[in-house]
Amino acid sequence: MATESLLPGAAKSEQQHRADVCIAGRWMYERGYIVACEGNLSVRLDEERVLTTPTCMNKGMLSPNDLVIIDLEGRHVAGDRKASSELAMHLLFYRMRPDVQAICHAHPHTATGFAVAGRALDQALLPEVIVGLGQIPLVKYGTPGTPELSAAIEPYVPHYDALLLANHGAVTCGPDLMTAFFRMETLEHFAKITLAAEMAGTPTLLSSREVAKLIAARTRYFVVPPPGGGADLPVTCDGGETAGDRVRLTRSELDALIDEAVRKDRSRR
Repeated sequence: MATESLLPGAAKSEQQHRADVCIAGRWMYERGYIVACEGNLSVRLDEERVLTTPTCMNKGMLSPNDLVIIDLEGRHVAGDRKASSELAMHLLFYRMRPDVQAICHAHPHTATGFAVAGRALDQALLPEVIVGLGQIPLVKYGTPGTPELSAAIEPYVPHYDALLLANHGAVTCGPDLMTAFFRMETLEHFAKITLAAEMAGTPTLLSSREVAKLIAARTRYFVVPPPGGGADLPVTCDGGETAGDRVRLTRSELDALIDEAVRKDRSRR
């Protein structure tokens, strides 16, 4: 199973999707995002079926025949094994987000450390994260594999492509499995840089106007801009008045700055 076969795009045969899930599972295991039987992945096969990893198996050691097919109600369709116990979380994304074709759930070291510490990754530190993911909110704790967890994440699903799950881990989604995996990789990379910056001193935040310009510029980078940064959760920026000044920018305040940035950008063209 060659790693180069994991390519972008969701228009693939079932066998290609099966190979992709096994490759992504191996990548997550090799990077330490999961250990033992942790984590789960899934891809949407069509409007009615989802291909997912089985429960109680190491996701880095799967073969294509180990995978399970279920419908959007969670009913078993095909496969000899039992589907992941956290399947409801995946199905919630698929039902609420027609754009989502794949999901990764893992427990990456540093990002999970932030989740256990009760901290979102919502500081305006890296342009690439702001453009690609917006902010990464922290979802309150819900028992894994229960409706409690689905209820906790439901308000966030329409607005974010990456979530931290309190005392649990992280979940990312995307238009294909490679994008969902890369978003998990970006989330963990951002967590590592945030921690390193805090150990080195006080992180320097981007200003609220810089954040607005980055979000306004998303249409240049994406055919369909990601939803990250939506909802009404604040983002922490540099207040710009005194050294180290920080502000919690509400969504309405950010929207006003984004509109201003868009107008200025158009006037320069």
